[in-house]
Amino acid sequence: MSRLSVLSNPFLLGFEEIERLIDRTGKGGGEGYPPYNIERVAANDGEKEKLRITIALAGFTRDQLEIVVEDNQLIVRGRHTDDKSRTYLYRGIATRQFTRTFVLADGIEVKAAELSNGLLVIDLVRHEPDKLVRRIEIEAGKG
Repeated sequence: MSRLSVLSNPFLLGFEEIERLIDRTGKGGGEGYPPYNIERVAANDGEKEKLRITIALAGFTRDQLEIVVEDNQLIVRGRHTDDKSRTYLYRGIATRQFTRTFVLADGIEVKAAELSNGLLVIDLVRHEPDKLVRRIEIEAGKG
């Protein structure tokens, strides 16, 4: 049985990719680790408005993190190796491996990433597409 989609309207042509992205975000782990915020940072001093993702990563160093943009997805991975020389009586700080994925719209660019005080901050900028108006000439029929 096929699924009926909002994007299956005959006036919406070529939106199959959006439907695929919606499916992908629905399957993208609902796990809460690591916690994160997404905020809108107002434009100032000639800079564009930014989106900022802040991920709480206590105990991780820059060398243990990887940030990749692949197929319109921002992927943040953390790999933490246990220090075998330590013996914990209680371990409440989670330092397990993780992968956090964010689906990016066309025109979103990752500008910078910084790790400071256990917070990974990733700044994104949206580039506005050029407005294009093009007249299509109608050819005479051949019959």
